Amino acid sequence: MWSRRRFLESISGFPLVGGLVAATTAPAAAARGGRDYLHELGVRPFINAAGTYTAMTASLMLPEVLEAITYASKHYVMLDELHDKVGERIASRLRCEAAMVTSGAAAALTLGTAGVLTGTDRQKMVDLPDLTGMKSEVIIQKSHRFGYDHAVRNCGVRLVEVETREDLERAVTEKTAMMIFYNNNNKVGRIQDEEFVQLGKKHSVPTLNDAAADVPPVDNLWKYTGMGFDLVAFSGGKGLRGPQSAGLLLGRKDLIAAARLNAPPNGNTVGRGMKVNKEEMLGMLAALEAYLGKDHAREQRDFEKRAETIRSSAASVPGVKAEVFVPDVANHVPHIRISWDTAAAALTAADVVKALRDGEPSIGTRSEEETVVVGVWMMRPGEEKVVARRLRQVLEKKA
Repeated sequence: MWSRRRFLESISGFPLVGGLVAATTAPAAAARGGRDYLHELGVRPFINAAGTYTAMTASLMLPEVLEAITYASKHYVMLDELHDKVGERIASRLRCEAAMVTSGAAAALTLGTAGVLTGTDRQKMVDLPDLTGMKSEVIIQKSHRFGYDHAVRNCGVRLVEVETREDLERAVTEKTAMMIFYNNNNKVGRIQDEEFVQLGKKHSVPTLNDAAADVPPVDNLWKYTGMGFDLVAFSGGKGLRGPQSAGLLLGRKDLIAAARLNAPPNGNTVGRGMKVNKEEMLGMLAALEAYLGKDHAREQRDFEKRAETIRSSAASVPGVKAEVFVPDVANHVPHIRISWDTAAAALTAADVVKALRDGEPSIGTRSEEETVVVGVWMMRPGEEKVVARRLRQVLEKKA
C-alpha cells in the first residue's frame, strides 16, 4: 500500500535550457541576488515530483506563512498566552472543542497520548514514561501498525494488537488507556473509523486518529473530530504548507489541556524537547487560514492538468503505460503511475528515478516495485512541463 509513511528514496533530474533552469532550481535568496547557501554547502535543490515526504523536505511554505514568521520574529510574547490564543482561533475555524500547535504530527501523537495518561496530574507528568499507578495499554488494529507508532510508545505504553471487533472488546481492561487509529489504513482494517469511535465511546476509552497526511480534502480537518474521535493529529508541513516542524492536535478540551501541560514551555515532561516557538505558531495559523480560504476546486483542476501533461508525455513513448490515480486517503491528489516491460528493457524503474535525480535540474520522483510514481502537487507552476519532457527523454532510452 502506498502512503506517506513509505517511499523509496530514489530521486532524479533533467538538462534544460536557460531561464527555466534558473527559475526552477535557483534558491530564492540567490534569485534575489542574495547569498546562495545551498550552493555554498554543495546541496542540490530539486523539483519535487514525489510528494510531501519529510526526507524530501515535504512542502514549500506559503508567502503568508513567511510573513507571519517574520512578524513573530520581531516581538516577545508570553508563550503560553500565544499558545492559548492560537489554539482558540484554530479550534473555532476547525469546528472542534480545542486545538494546539505541535512540533509535527508525531509530536501530536506523543503529547496526545501523554495527556490521556496523565490528565492534569503534575506528578504523573514528571513520572512518564514510568506508568506506575497509571493505565499502560493502547489498543491498535494489527493492520494499523505503522512506522511512527513509536511516537505513542514514547510514553511507556504497550500496544495491544487486535483484528476484529470481538478482539477489541476482549482487549479492553482496566489497563486500557487509549485506542489509536491510523487513518491511512482505514479500509485495510476490519474495524473502520465510525465503528472504532463507537467502540471507544462504548467502553469510555479515548480514541486518537493519526491523520497526518490526510489533507486534502479540506473537510478532513473537521470530519474526524465531528465523527467523535477524541483526538486527531495532522501534519502542518504537508498539504497545509505550514512550517515543516509544525503540526496540529485537535479534539476534546480536557485532553488538549492535559497535552499542553506535557508540552513546552513546561519542563520535566516527556514533551519538553518538542518545542514550538512563536514563529511556528503564527506560521501554522497563517497556513491554516490561507488553506481554508483557497479555491480548492480550482486547485484540483490544476493538479489534474499537471498530471495529464506528464501522463501523456510518458505514454507517448512506445511500450510505456501511464495512468493517473488518486490515493484513497493520504496524499489524496492526482499522481501518475508509469510502467513498462522491465524484463525486456535495459532500464528499470529505479534507473529512471536515479537518472532524473542525477540530471540538471534535479527531479525527485519515487519508484514502487517496477513502476515510477510521480506526484504533481508540490511542483511550482510550469515545473510539470520540465518533468514531462525529461521523463520522456529518459524513458526513450529504455530499449
